[in-house]
Amino acid sequence: MPSFSSPLIRGRLLRRYKRFFADVELLDGPMKGQVVVAHCANTGTMKTCSDPGSIVYLTWNPDPKRKLKYTWELTEIPGDENPGQNRVGLIGVNTARPNAIVAEAIAAGQIPELRGYASLRREAVISRESRCDILLDRDGTGIEICVIEVKNATLKLGDDIAFPDAVTARGLKHLHELSQLASEGVRSVMFFLVNRPDGEVFRAAHEIDPKYAKALREAAACGVEIMAWRADTALTHAGIGSEVKVQLD
Repeated sequence: MPSFSSPLIRGRLLRRYKRFFADVELLDGPMKGQVVVAHCANTGTMKTCSDPGSIVYLTWNPDPKRKLKYTWELTEIPGDENPGQNRVGLIGVNTARPNAIVAEAIAAGQIPELRGYASLRREAVISRESRCDILLDRDGTGIEICVIEVKNATLKLGDDIAFPDAVTARGLKHLHELSQLASEGVRSVMFFLVNRPDGEVFRAAHEIDPKYAKALREAAACGVEIMAWRADTALTHAGIGSEVKVQLD
């Protein structure tokens, strides 16, 4: 399973602002009580996983080239919001991580529908204008391939987990590209990593982005495979857990 680059540091979220910044009060260690600015790699609204006062976990990178040494990785769900479990749950909010989690799970054969490919490449070029998150090749010849896009799903709407949490022109573009590939006979997969422990069903957030919801249904009709799997996240690592039911209606 992919591990974090450094031991996680526990803090309390004070605020998120200007999309990429978060003020966090450190709760442990020699800097306990100090407020630091953490980098937020998530470009969405982070609704339902960024409430002020939430317990969050950061990694620290001393690279002198980095302006912000801390990165926001996880948000904690209190026990009473995580039914059926005796411990708190964790939401993976760093959108730089899901591709590695999914790629490693595929390579390890943990996703049955995606087994049997000889090679796996990340950030592979598929056209003059586009790259895909993961490209699988059955025998290395480039004849039988599978194009995969990965999205991090953290929004909780009622009892469902949904995507996106904000209108996404980029996500819409990816769906249209997958639909085109599928119509040309190329196996195409839209893979949603449900990066929180609660919620039984995954669906499109039509309340937030109706165009995306419509495009997801159309992509499925074109032959794009819609997959959703839950992340298995701990304070030391994050991997793949179990498949989540997808609801397209």
